[in-house]
Amino acid sequence: MRYLHSLIRCVAAVSSIALLALAAGCSKPTGTGTAEPTQAATARLTSVPQAKPASKLGDLSAFRNIAAEVSNIVNKADLPAAKTRIKDLEVAWDSAEAGLKPRAANDWHVLDKAIDRSLKALRADSPSQTDCKAAMSELLKAFESLQAAN
Repeated sequence: MRYLHSLIRCVAAVSSIALLALAAGCSKPTGTGTAEPTQAATARLTSVPQAKPASKLGDLSAFRNIAAEVSNIVNKADLPAAKTRIKDLEVAWDSAEAGLKPRAANDWHVLDKAIDRSLKALRADSPSQTDCKAAMSELLKAFESLQAAN
C-alpha cells in the first residue's frame, strides 16, 4: 500500500508539471492589445514542411511561411487581406524576440528591419502594390539569406 501511495504521488506530480507546461504555452500575453494568430493560421504554419536548414536564430519556418502567405496575397492585389495577415507575423515575431535576439542579434536585426519595412508598406495610408511587392520580396530574400548563411 505504501508503494502504491508513493507511485500515485509521482504520477500526480508529473501530471501537474505537464498541465502547467501546456497552460503556459497556451496563455495569451496581457495588455498587448494585439490579436493572436487564428487556429486556421496556426494549422497552416505547422502543415508546411521546412525544406531548408535553420539559421543561427533557429527554426524560422513559421515566420517565413506567414511572410510567403502575405506575399501571395499581395500578388493577388488584396492589400487589405495582406495587411490583416501580416499582423500575425508581427505578433509572432514580437513574441519570439526574447528567445531569438540573444542567439544572433545581427541576424535578428536584419529580419526585424525587413519585417518593419513590410509592415510600413502594407500599412501606408494609400498602400502601393508595387511597394508592397518589393517589401515582401526583400523580406523573403532576408529569410533565404539567413538560412543560406548557416
